[in-house]
Amino acid sequence: MKRALFLDLDNTIYPVRSIAHQLFDKLFKLIDEDLGRDNKAAADKAKDELTRRPYQHVADEFGFSAALKEQGMEILRNCTFEEPMYPFEHYNDLRTIPIDKFLVTTGFTKLQMSKVHRLNIAADFKNIYVVDPELSNQTKKDVFRKIMEEYGYAEQEILVIGDDPNSEIKAAIELGIDTFLFDPEDKHTNEGVTHRAKDYADVAEIVLK
Repeated sequence: MKRALFLDLDNTIYPVRSIAHQLFDKLFKLIDEDLGRDNKAAADKAKDELTRRPYQHVADEFGFSAALKEQGMEILRNCTFEEPMYPFEHYNDLRTIPIDKFLVTTGFTKLQMSKVHRLNIAADFKNIYVVDPELSNQTKKDVFRKIMEEYGYAEQEILVIGDDPNSEIKAAIELGIDTFLFDPEDKHTNEGVTHRAKDYADVAEIVLK
């Protein structure tokens, strides 16, 4: 039986695409005006990637100019989301599992915490951690290790749930923690993960058996 769940936020608890055009409107326009002038396909791809990955990673990968990168950082570091937000319908399958839960998300602290507020999920978690690249070099792997040390969890007592094989899932595998890859669009293979599914229906059975 597991003692704790470590959950990602974006595209794990709610779909980023449901708020992307409202949240990223100014940034998307900047990308179109800058990167899109010479390479519309790259601009469209970068905008799509921003619904799945941290801004800094996308900016570096797509070669944003220094001016565009800084303008984007300025927009996002001061941004909050104040419109209605809704979790995935099957998030309730996780919410009702009676074990400790921790939220570990990467992004700008002010923005990520505003999402938590709008989703009304703060009370679901024993603690919430925002891995903010602007504030430290800490990674999700560092946070997972910190939680394990602080709360006394062994690797086999934890399940990490997320949508990104190269972020929280990778960190968990490197630490020897079981993983649940949430893959509603069937984009990924089972390689390297303990569990993979399109919904959370089986999570309770996995952690409570």
